[in-house]
Amino acid sequence: MASIIEFFNALTKYDFLQSALLTAVMVGIMSGIIGSFIILRGMSLMGDAISHAVLPGVAVAYMLGINILLGASVFGVLAALLIGFVASRSKIKTDTSIGVVFSAFYALGFILISMAESSTNLHHILFGNILAVSDSDIMTTAVVLGLVILFVVVFYKELLVTSFDETYARTYGLKVQVIHYALMLVLTLVTVSALQTVGIILVVAMLITPAATAFLWTDKLNIMLVLSAVVGMISAITGLYFSYTFNWASGPAIVIVAASLFALSFVFSPKQNFFKLKRSVAR
Repeated sequence: MASIIEFFNALTKYDFLQSALLTAVMVGIMSGIIGSFIILRGMSLMGDAISHAVLPGVAVAYMLGINILLGASVFGVLAALLIGFVASRSKIKTDTSIGVVFSAFYALGFILISMAESSTNLHHILFGNILAVSDSDIMTTAVVLGLVILFVVVFYKELLVTSFDETYARTYGLKVQVIHYALMLVLTLVTVSALQTVGIILVVAMLITPAATAFLWTDKLNIMLVLSAVVGMISAITGLYFSYTFNWASGPAIVIVAASLFALSFVFSPKQNFFKLKRSVAR
């Protein structure tokens, strides 16, 4: 078993490990930031849907030889629009329309995967392969991280108001639907960037778990954004260490660390007050 010192020594020697760490940290930060808005809006299921709905876009991009960011973004936004259309034009509830649309897109993705020649690479998209990130992957992730930060900084007030009270946001004159679909587009970009790190199967965990962990410690959005980014970053670094040390798959290792941090926060955070609750029940 490699020690922490050996792990950092390996970082100084191997370029692929440096690239993996840099990419994982960036994905952890952007996932935590966007995930904060997803859970505050009660859209965890939507985040899951979008993360799976991009699969056919990724497959089409591979088949056509175009950038996967373009293909995935088109299908991610299309899925969000279709979910909204079905929910607004029928008697079924939003969660039902989400289930129908995302499962259809996911199934289409698997069919397209079977038709694609590059099935091995697509397997990595499903489950992640962070040790194989290229310079272009790092550049893409860095650009998306910059876009995420810019989006949150520029539209922070609008995101804050619409996340907590859509009715007030409408009376205030904000275009709630435009903000919603802009957030869905950014969520799609984050999802695509996270594919190489944790894969489509686990990307929703990186979107939700760090943000949920931060939510247990604070009621202030600005602090929550910082905490969730820090939790995502710690999960990425520690998960990559466990992946290197125990020869685990990097994606599951990162998610397990994030889940462990959530479990600790669930027990020890003052907001949760778990031990006080236990004493009250005992009385």
